[in-house]
Amino acid sequence: MLNKYARAFFTRVLTPFAAFLLRRGVSPDAVTLIGTAGVVAGALVFFPRGEFFWGTIVITLFVFSDLVDGNMARQAGISSRWGAFLDSTLDRVADGAIFGGFALWYAGNGDDNVMCAVAIFCLASGQVVSYTKARGESIGLPVAVNGLVERAERLVVSLVAAGLAGLHGFGVPGVQVLLPIALWAVAVGSAVTLGQRVVTVRREAAEADAAGAVGGADGTGGTGGATGRGSEAT
Repeated sequence: MLNKYARAFFTRVLTPFAAFLLRRGVSPDAVTLIGTAGVVAGALVFFPRGEFFWGTIVITLFVFSDLVDGNMARQAGISSRWGAFLDSTLDRVADGAIFGGFALWYAGNGDDNVMCAVAIFCLASGQVVSYTKARGESIGLPVAVNGLVERAERLVVSLVAAGLAGLHGFGVPGVQVLLPIALWAVAVGSAVTLGQRVVTVRREAAEADAAGAVGGADGTGGTGGATGRGSEAT
């Protein structure tokens, strides 16, 4: 949901900066790598120590690289499958670091095993939600659903809550409860989204298999299950 509107807005805002980097000879891949390194450092250095405000500031500064690198590639006319693969792969690394940082806090000084488990669930479910779409598309299905909570929602809800919760260290009372609330919301939303995508893939797979069976009977097809469970290891 946020992806559709916020991404278009920030893409327009960041276009001049992307053009500036291109003029300086910076490559989109370099921006992707630096951005991911910054997010990982911000999450794993600050969050496990409970410094949520400063960790969120650092992460926010680098997370926009996800928009800048694609903008640069389009401006330079060098969009490629490799760039898309690298960007998507490192997005998973960054997401894992953010929720891993939350889990480390709750496993340590945060001293809350339940919230540690919730943070780990957010990490794992986010990865699986992304995988379901990629895997469905890899076997030729459109996966025509986004779901309740996509990556943009997971990041915005979690980071806004973490930043506000970090204000507790500056004497703002009560705000520390926002992070647990946000993580529970992300966990539930991710579970719903996973269910939506699995149901969609099941329906589309059944339709594709039925169409393949009809085509095979007519002598025009019949290859409809060739990319099923036997290719799960790819």
